[in-house]
Amino acid sequence: MKASAEAGQHNFLAKVEAVLRGGGLSVHYANEAERDEPFEGRALVHMWPPMSADTLVMRRVYAYPFWAIEPSDKRWEWSVAGAVFDPEGVNGSKAARFVGNWRKRLFGVAEARREGYVYVPLQGRISERRSFQAASPLEMIEALLEAESKRSVVIGLHPKENYAASDIDALEKFEHRFERVSVVMGQMEQYLPGCDYVVSQNSGAAFFGYFFEKPVALFGKIDFHHIAANVHELGVEEALARVPDMTPDFERYLWWFWQEKSINAGRDEAEEQIAVRFKLAGWIA
Repeated sequence: MKASAEAGQHNFLAKVEAVLRGGGLSVHYANEAERDEPFEGRALVHMWPPMSADTLVMRRVYAYPFWAIEPSDKRWEWSVAGAVFDPEGVNGSKAARFVGNWRKRLFGVAEARREGYVYVPLQGRISERRSFQAASPLEMIEALLEAESKRSVVIGLHPKENYAASDIDALEKFEHRFERVSVVMGQMEQYLPGCDYVVSQNSGAAFFGYFFEKPVALFGKIDFHHIAANVHELGVEEALARVPDMTPDFERYLWWFWQEKSINAGRDEAEEQIAVRFKLAGWIA
C-alpha cells in the first residue's frame, strides 16, 4: 500500500495527498519502524490506534472504493455511528439501482432466499467478552439457541483468524448438543444469501447481509447498527425476538451509509469529501 501510494498509483491516497498539499501541508509516507519514533506535525494512519491528538485514522468501509477518515480506529466511535438515518431523505429508485449493481459486483448472480437457518459469522477471541460486546461470542450463540427453537444455525469461522483448541472444542460441543447446529470455515458467500437472518457481534458479514435484505441482531458496537436489532439498546431477549421479522429499508440505508456517510474514492467529488474531514479536524482551512 505504501509503495503504491508513493508511486501515485493508489486512487484514494493520491486524492488524500492532493487535498493535503493543496491545503499547504507537506506529505511524508513513513515506514512502520517510524511509528514509535518522536515526530513533529500530524499523522494519518491506516487502521492503527491514534498516536496523538493530531492523529487521524483512515480505514476502508467494508469494500473499495469506500473509505473513512476519523479521529478513532474504533468503528463504533465514527461520526456515522452517531448519525440519524432518515430513509425519507434518500431517493428510493436511485438506491435500488445502486444496491443492485453492488450486489452483483460483490456476489455475482447470487439471489436472496430464505432457507430456514440463521447465519452466525464469527470473528476472533470467541470465549472472551470485550469492552464493546454485550456478551462473548460463545454466550451469544448460547442465547441464540435458547431463543431460536425452529431454525437451524450455521456458525461461520473467520478464515483469517487463529482459533484456540479450546474455542474449537466449545463450538464442537454445540454441534454435539444440537443436531441443527453446524460449524463451517468461511463460506460467507454461500450461506449469507440463503439465511433467514444474521446474528453477529459486529462482523462485516452482517453488513453485507443488508445487500440480501437480511435482518441482523448485533451483540457488539459498530458503525452500521442503525437498522439492526441492537442488543446494547434492546437487551438480548428483545433483540433476538425482534430480528426475524424486521424489514427496514435496506436499499436506502446502504445508499446513505456508503454514498452519504463514507468517502467514495471513485466519485468526482471524492476530494471534496476528503477535504471536509480534514477541515473538521482543523488540518486545513
